[in-house]
Amino acid sequence: MVPLPEPFDYAVPEEMHVEPGMVVKAPLGPIERTGVVWTIGEEEEGKRDLKPIYMVYPSPPLTDAMRTFIEWSAKYTCVNPGSILRMVLRSPQALFPTKTQSVVLPNDGAELPSRLTSARQRVLDFVKHHPPMTQAELGREVGVSTSVVKGLVDLGALSTEERPVDLPYRRPDPDRTGFTLTEEQESAAGHLRRRVREAAFSVALIDGVTGSGKTEVYFEAIAEALRMDPDAQVLILLPEIALTQAIMKRFEDRFGARPTEWHSGLSDADRRRAWREVANGRARIVVGARSALFLPFPNLRLAIVDEEHDGSYKQEDGVVYHARNLCIARARFEKFAVILASATPALETLHNARVGRFDYLQLTARPGAARLPDVGLIDLRESTPDKGDWLSPTLTQALAETLASGEQSLLFLNRRGYAPLVICKACGDKLKSPGTESWLTEHRYTGRLVCHLTGYSMRRPDRCPKCGARDSLMGVGPGIERVAEEVRRKLPEAGIELLSSDTIQSGEELRALIGRMEQGEIDILIGTQMIAKGHNFPGLTLVGVVDADASLKGGDLRAGERTFQLLSQVAGRAGRAEKPGRALLQTYDPDAPLMQALAATDRDTFLACEEGMREVMGMPPFGRLAAMILSFPNDQEAASLAKQIGMSAPNAEGVEVWGPAPAPISVLRGRYRWRFLVRSELTVDLSAYMSAWKAELKLPAQARLQVDVDPYSFL
Repeated sequence: MVPLPEPFDYAVPEEMHVEPGMVVKAPLGPIERTGVVWTIGEEEEGKRDLKPIYMVYPSPPLTDAMRTFIEWSAKYTCVNPGSILRMVLRSPQALFPTKTQSVVLPNDGAELPSRLTSARQRVLDFVKHHPPMTQAELGREVGVSTSVVKGLVDLGALSTEERPVDLPYRRPDPDRTGFTLTEEQESAAGHLRRRVREAAFSVALIDGVTGSGKTEVYFEAIAEALRMDPDAQVLILLPEIALTQAIMKRFEDRFGARPTEWHSGLSDADRRRAWREVANGRARIVVGARSALFLPFPNLRLAIVDEEHDGSYKQEDGVVYHARNLCIARARFEKFAVILASATPALETLHNARVGRFDYLQLTARPGAARLPDVGLIDLRESTPDKGDWLSPTLTQALAETLASGEQSLLFLNRRGYAPLVICKACGDKLKSPGTESWLTEHRYTGRLVCHLTGYSMRRPDRCPKCGARDSLMGVGPGIERVAEEVRRKLPEAGIELLSSDTIQSGEELRALIGRMEQGEIDILIGTQMIAKGHNFPGLTLVGVVDADASLKGGDLRAGERTFQLLSQVAGRAGRAEKPGRALLQTYDPDAPLMQALAATDRDTFLACEEGMREVMGMPPFGRLAAMILSFPNDQEAASLAKQIGMSAPNAEGVEVWGPAPAPISVLRGRYRWRFLVRSELTVDLSAYMSAWKAELKLPAQARLQVDVDPYSFL
């Protein structure tokens, strides 16, 4: 795929049937390329000879609405339509039908010899009670050679049949018994069922406290969509693979079938199967990360964006987009309902619900005996950790009490590794990733220093790379490995495990750890934001936040909002069953409005303050933002280019351009970065403004320019 700015014209051979939306192969220069037929028109007389299309792939065509969505997304994100289309056709082998294989079946009418070897008898007994498989697979399962299986086939005792390698997914059953809903949950579910039955565009926000049953409520909307249309498809977006793994069993219990998965952790074979089954309309429920939004559903009838506030829905590389916003746009073109769910909705989403653009459904209570945890603040200026430690005496005592009572604790710190900074005590040099200003994080368990921004990794050296001093390198600040080290020293009898993207390498490992936590085999779980949401641990009664002030640092517009969301989510892990829970937040500024709001569980007052400040400044949701980021290999030329770009910014009423200024991460992978921030009134088509500005620029080949509409990162 080539990310072209517009369609090219081709001739259609007389013997070839072509329709708009079909995936085809055609020449582009000297190379054959895959593309999509956008429109079909009559050939103009006298026009140059057109190159012919080579072939049509045996794959369903993209719908008219899907192609409209691709065009709109390209305009909105200020990229070529081909860049969006490349995300849609990201599994080329799935354009062909699945391969077939010969599988072994029992042959009940066959006449068998009077005496069979024990190996042959074991094979025949096994085949009667297990699904069909290949001869090699059958031999491995029974523990015999393939020749034994082949001999039974030759005798006619077993038959063979050609079947697809990729079998269709099991169909979900919407009529299976669901959960018993509370009156509040049933009211929300009834509203969503009505919206689904309308088969029209709508957006609803489920604003429910942690543990209030948001998932159970939107399950009812899924069931209604599947009942209405036997071929309906449903998409559930989740911000992280970890949540995908956690929720799959709940889907299987409710609908009797495991949903189709789509995320970066899939093998190539699983990815081909999922894409093919979605495109053919056979994958009924799809659970996936943000890229699942670009799957070619032919009959999408409902989409759910769970944890809609989560920053992981924003893609920062390649095509820069926010999956929540584009999901709503796709629903408008394809006329289906969207459900947004969160315990801490984004300020923009909450504003849209309160002014009536979205339906607003609130779940205010946890069902049964469960209730929201009590939240307490630990003033680190008074309850000061011992020298070299990071846990206050108050939090340490709470951990010991919880352990003694046979209950579980969770410690949250959103820093991977052992220490976020490594410094030389001799010369003061801070170790950084080559070609960047990003500090290297020490990982004590692996003995490596890692840049979490670029992925660069090196073994921890014995000497300072700058001054050569031996044994002078020192880790500064805590990561979860360092906190775990402290907890093991203070509570040696506790069973402790870590959960982060460094410690969990696969879905199987994650499922196993979650299982151990649910079964009470772990006393204290220490982790990053992977543990902040989506998990239900019945024995967990204490949550401790090691550094509640960490995410407030920097000039991020949404820093306060994000901190409140994250800490509310992690605190909400406690007390989700019969036993009451509590959360303790370590902070150096307990009097800050954000901390006071967390302690009082008073989200609305905090958000009202945030909303008031945004309105005064004309920031989202009362205005719009876009960013333009330039990067170049030479620092002086980068600065000069940034000034030229700034001078070429179009004049437009209702638009302010701030910059250029060096980006907070000013050097990344050897490239110097400069940023512009653009603010506009709501009435301005900001995407069109940014595209017009970008179109006027003539930059050298080494320059890279990225446009970010509705930025979430200001680095």
